[in-house]
Amino acid sequence: MIETVLPVKLYGSKISYYTGKMEAYLRFKEIPYQFKGASPEIIKRLFEKTGTSQIPALELPDGRFLTDTTPTIDFLEELYPCHPVIPSDPVLRFFSKLVEDYADEWLWRPAMHYRWSYKNDRILLSSLIAEEILAGMPYPNWILRQFMKFRQWYYYVYRDGVSADTREHVEGIYLQTLDHLSRIFEVRPFILGDRPSLVDFGFFASMFRHFAHDPTPSRIMRETSPLVFDWQARLWSARGSEVIGMLLDEVPKDWYPILSEIGDAYLPFLNANARAFNEGQSRFEVRIQQVRYRNIPVSRYRVWCLQVLRDRLEALELLARQRVESILQDNNCLKPMMEISNIGSSCYSDIEVPFQGIKVLYQNRS
Repeated sequence: MIETVLPVKLYGSKISYYTGKMEAYLRFKEIPYQFKGASPEIIKRLFEKTGTSQIPALELPDGRFLTDTTPTIDFLEELYPCHPVIPSDPVLRFFSKLVEDYADEWLWRPAMHYRWSYKNDRILLSSLIAEEILAGMPYPNWILRQFMKFRQWYYYVYRDGVSADTREHVEGIYLQTLDHLSRIFEVRPFILGDRPSLVDFGFFASMFRHFAHDPTPSRIMRETSPLVFDWQARLWSARGSEVIGMLLDEVPKDWYPILSEIGDAYLPFLNANARAFNEGQSRFEVRIQQVRYRNIPVSRYRVWCLQVLRDRLEALELLARQRVESILQDNNCLKPMMEISNIGSSCYSDIEVPFQGIKVLYQNRS
């Protein structure tokens, strides 16, 4: 039994994609926590405890460590049941999980592109990383900044399929997302109703610590989508005990453009990645919405993501599954979700989520 009045320790970075998501969740749930910046010493300790140096990581009062925000939130929802963020309705729960996965993974590439492709953005962020994460290393600050600018651009832009041929499409993912979310916030304060839910935290990962923070995407958000800018501040300040309101009781029609994007782009991407993984490839090519992405790194984790989505669908009771499949069909998601017969589900069969970070070791996210 864990003594829940003791604070958890959140290891992360104030400029980290997933740390922002995790911290906003803890704040809303009013779970006491201590933030610990990811210094080189802490990164080394995380690797020893979890098998990966990725952030964020949570240390429970009993000494156990949690990694990967998605299963961590699932675990904490059971441990701290007040102010739940995951809908109890099976249909809403399925689509909340689907959209959270999409927001987590599909917005990663544009977030890293804007951060490391634009001059002013990479100058600022390389300085912040050098000061926060690399502080104390025995090298001049300017060398650390130059190293981070090149390293981050090379691995998360150039080596992740962003090129002159794909750049417009990558940026379009962000611009379309701003449009989809703005239409939602015209009619309600949060994505699934009058209080925050899992989907809010999924989109918050990219929106708060990347798009609303970095100079270029932040300017775009302020000028074109102020309702999204307002929402990310509203979610950051929300507290479960103070928010009065309910979630919607069905999947809203203004989610359909997001679901259509999942069917047209994200699920085909997951399928191509899974095929490459099953064939033993390290990199792959895929055409998404008439744009050819080349030299994409195969992600074992994203194979797991696809398998989990399928498992959730197949675990539904008959009536709920029929309703889910109807909505998936309406948004061109059902066929790509069921396209691969053998996804490769055994790739993490020996890992206990969320307690072993090796499960999500496919790239160091920041």
